[in-house]
Amino acid sequence: MKTAILSVGTEILFGQIVNTNTVYLSQQMNMLGFDVMYHYTVGDNPKRVEEMIDLAFQDCDLILTTGGLGPTQDDLTKEVACKALDDTLVMMDDVLEEITKYFKTLGREMTENNKKQAIMPSRATVFHNDAGTAPGFALEKDGKYIICMPGPPREMKRMFQKSVVPFLQSMIDGALYYRQIRFFGIGESMLETQLLDLIDNQTDPTLATYAKEGECSLRIASKRATEEEAEHAVDEMLEMVKERVGHYIYSCDDEELAQVVADRLMEQGLTLSSAESCTGGMFASTMTDIPGISQCFDRGLVTYSNQAKMEELGVSAETLEKFGAVSEETALEMVEGLKRVSGSDVCISVTGIAGPGGGSEEKPVGLVYIGFSYGDKKICKKIQMRNVNRSWNRHYTLLCMLNVIYRNI
Repeated sequence: MKTAILSVGTEILFGQIVNTNTVYLSQQMNMLGFDVMYHYTVGDNPKRVEEMIDLAFQDCDLILTTGGLGPTQDDLTKEVACKALDDTLVMMDDVLEEITKYFKTLGREMTENNKKQAIMPSRATVFHNDAGTAPGFALEKDGKYIICMPGPPREMKRMFQKSVVPFLQSMIDGALYYRQIRFFGIGESMLETQLLDLIDNQTDPTLATYAKEGECSLRIASKRATEEEAEHAVDEMLEMVKERVGHYIYSCDDEELAQVVADRLMEQGLTLSSAESCTGGMFASTMTDIPGISQCFDRGLVTYSNQAKMEELGVSAETLEKFGAVSEETALEMVEGLKRVSGSDVCISVTGIAGPGGGSEEKPVGLVYIGFSYGDKKICKKIQMRNVNRSWNRHYTLLCMLNVIYRNI
C-alpha cells in the first residue's frame, strides 16, 4: 500500500527540533511491507495540513500523521482528518476517563482544555496513549486511511508498536516475515556486489541493503500465505547470504553490536574492563547503557594523558618516549596494565588520533591502536581511518573495539 508520512509542527519547520519521527516510521513501515512514497512537513496551520492531506491522497491510500493532537488551540490535526474523510467529532467518555486517570496518577490537576483530547472522530479506532495524554486514532473511508499519532517521539513509538502495528497487520493479506541482518567490516556497496545476482533476481523473498554510520544491514522479507511459509523462505535466503558474506554478520535479529557483545559476555560469565584514550569513555558509556551489564562490566578507565597512562596502567615512560602514545606498544602496555589492576577476563584498550588536528605524516589523523587481552590471547589491532571528522572517527573506533571483542571471545 502506498503510504505518505505527514509531520505536523511549526517547531519542525523552524528547525527547533529534529524530526526523528519520520525516519523511525519510514524504517518501520518498510519492514512491514508498506511503500513509503512521500514525506511532508507542515506547520500548525489547518489549511496547509488540509492541502497536504489532499495532495497525499492523490497518490496514496494511507497517511500517517504525527503531531497536532494536543490540548492547545493550534492542535487541529483531528479536525482536518475528520474533514478529509467526512466524519464528525464526538466526545468519547471512555477516552476522557483514561485521560482523567492519567492526571490523577501523576498527581496533577487536569485543566479544562485537556478534555479536548477526548474528542475523537465518531468512526475512529482509538489508540490508547500510555506515555502521555493525547490518544491516537485510525480513520477510514472508501479505502483511504489516516492514522494519527502524537508528536513526542517517546509517545509515538510506544503507540506505534503497541497499537498501530497490529492495526496495520490486519490490513495486509497473507503473512509478512522479515529479518534484519547486521554487518560490520563490509561496506554497503561491497555487500551489494557480493549479493548482486540475488538482489537482481529477487521476487520473494526481497532483499534490500541499508547503510548506517560505520556499518550496514540487509533486510530479507517474504510475504506468503502463512507466517511459517514466509519464515521458511527468509531462512533459506539467509543461508545463501551466509555462504557469501557470513564472516561479516554479527546479528541476524537487528541487534546493536554492543548488545551482541554484552550478551556473549554474560552468557559465558566473563568480566570486562576498558581503558580509553582517544574515545574518552565512549566505550564504557555505551556498555553501561545496556540493562544487566553490571553482571560483567567491572570498570572503565579514561587515561587520556601520558601521565594517566603511567599512573593508572603502569605504561612505562620509556615506551611513551620511544614509540609515542599512539603506538602498538603503548596499546599493549595499556591492556596489560588494565588486566593487572582489574583482574577482568576480557580487557580492551584504545589509543589514537581522533582529529581534526594532531596528526603527522608518520601518524596521520585517524590512526588508532586497539589492545585486547583474553586468557592467553593478547593482540593489537591497527586501524587507519581516512577521515578527519573527530566525531565519526571516535564512533567508528568504538565499533572496532566492540568488533575485536566479538571476534575473539
